[in-house]
Amino acid sequence: MWMRLWLLIGLLLPAGAEAWGDEGHEVIGLIAEHFLTTPVRLKVAALLATDSSHLATDTSLASETTWADRFRDSDRSSGGARYRATREWHYVDIEIMNGDLDAACFGSPALPRDRPASAAPAHRCIVDQIEAFRDELSSPATPAAERLLALQFLLHLVGDLHQPLHASDDEDRGGNDKQVVAAGFAPGTLHQYWDSVFVTRLGENSATLSQRLIAEITPTLRREWTRDTAADWARQSFALGRSLAYGKLPRPDAAGVYELPSSYVEAASDAVRVQLERAGVRLAALLNATLGGSDLSDR
Repeated sequence: MWMRLWLLIGLLLPAGAEAWGDEGHEVIGLIAEHFLTTPVRLKVAALLATDSSHLATDTSLASETTWADRFRDSDRSSGGARYRATREWHYVDIEIMNGDLDAACFGSPALPRDRPASAAPAHRCIVDQIEAFRDELSSPATPAAERLLALQFLLHLVGDLHQPLHASDDEDRGGNDKQVVAAGFAPGTLHQYWDSVFVTRLGENSATLSQRLIAEITPTLRREWTRDTAADWARQSFALGRSLAYGKLPRPDAAGVYELPSSYVEAASDAVRVQLERAGVRLAALLNATLGGSDLSDR
């Protein structure tokens, strides 16, 4: 009875769209900050200190990882310009039936030379935007305001790309159209579960969880995880989406709801743990290389 009651409540809630939710993004930011070189950490802090938008809780790196979602949603209720212009930058809908990254990225058209990445076309995938913002952040010729935007988007989009349902799709808006429930958790969408439920299951405190995950990251793992490109990260997330997030779903019940068994919850939580670690390490490596000329931390 309780499960059916929660299900009715869950069906009334709006579908989630924020990869990882605030906690997951903050964990990624805290992991990344740990692995930044000291000079790069200072550069990042100085640049973020110029943010006067007040969209993030404060201008710390961890808080600023949520900025891009809040910017996107700041006029969402009215269907405003920010939402329409940037929402597609947060994901790449690689269809599980064909795995075509190029098609999901609209053929990856180049930006005009005089067009900043923050004014890129709305129909542009996360992989291409990460590359564009990285190039801007690395260039001394980029105006200061655009460099701040490039950093803010990178802090968020690198995390987004590691959420498997932001890189895979089963003609269901990345799991937003699939209703799921698991013992001990309120019902929601498959996307919400991967965004938040499996993260919260690892630990509800961002600072404590990030420290635990940092302790698991060996130098060997860091070297392995920092060899790849954003396109490679997308393919890795897609593979997890196809094989696990979608591939291990049970059959839906008569109401179309997927009741997740404990084996799915365990496997998904473990995958989320590793993806948070990978995202933090890769974000740090990207910032170290872009702002300091080094792939790995001196720590």
